Amino acid sequence: MSSDATAEGYLQRAQLLADLGRYDEATGEVGFALALEPANATALATLGRVHLAAGRPAEARAAADAALAVAPDAVDPLVVRGLALADLGEYAESASTADRLLAVGPADAYAQRSAAALLSGARNGQPALNAAWRGVELAPEEAQAHLVLGLVAARLRLYDLAERGYREALRLDPELAGAAAEPGVVRLERRRYAEALAELAEAVPVGPAPPDPRRAVSDDLRRLVLYGAGWSLAGTVLVAVAAAGGSGPSRFLAVLVALGGALVGWRLAARVPGLTRTVLPDLFRSDRALALAVYAVAAAPVLLVLYAVVGTPWPLVFTIAVTAVAELAVFSRTVR
Repeated sequence: MSSDATAEGYLQRAQLLADLGRYDEATGEVGFALALEPANATALATLGRVHLAAGRPAEARAAADAALAVAPDAVDPLVVRGLALADLGEYAESASTADRLLAVGPADAYAQRSAAALLSGARNGQPALNAAWRGVELAPEEAQAHLVLGLVAARLRLYDLAERGYREALRLDPELAGAAAEPGVVRLERRRYAEALAELAEAVPVGPAPPDPRRAVSDDLRRLVLYGAGWSLAGTVLVAVAAAGGSGPSRFLAVLVALGGALVGWRLAARVPGLTRTVLPDLFRSDRALALAVYAVAAAPVLLVLYAVVGTPWPLVFTIAVTAVAELAVFSRTVR
């Protein structure tokens, strides 16, 4: 028996063969490793990756399940299982596997970005974006984290964010542009994500320019300010009128108006993915007046509740002032 006739030696040869695109031979090498160590979760996960690279998702899923039977909370087999399920079109189960990844690896950048990609493929928009950002926060210098963020953003039609994510990934890894042509298992996810992002880029209509996502986001934010601030402004005026007849009824009315304003704002804000995490910070740099108007909408219900608690008129004065300024800021843009 040669000195490298160990499970680790067979796995190393398997990876080398897979990188040459010789997947059947790589499968044989992993088989030798498993013959020595049948319960080797790493070998089973590697077998799953080889099957994925060879276009055999059913076999990849079986290998991943076998690895998880040995190591239920291992990240790598969960990633392989999620990718295999996605290739099989079982998106709900793939998303469920992504949820397991998020649970077992809250501080693992690889687990977070892998879960983000899986959730994005299953059309789980906001959770996917949250996980993608978490992956970037945990590993800001890893190109693949930014690549996944770009992929998730592109699937959500946040094209500006998608472009920035892809450009940052290219800056960190200039060879990424050719990743779609890379065989093997070592860079399996990188190749898949680059291919998916390229397909999304090709799907953008050629000819008339598609709607500018920044304009769409701005329209949604203006609508948020118009309706949210308008509700709070009108409601606050009614509260002020009611206060002339007694503070008790006006305080109760203030709570109702605050709840209604919060509900209106929440429903409109739900139409803007990544509002607090990405959109508002960027908007604060590019259009501070509109950003402040959005914050004013959020502040109005808080001020109304403050009035209901303390009973002094100053919170009402501030509410009327901030909502009126917010409305004017949006109307001035509409007129221009």
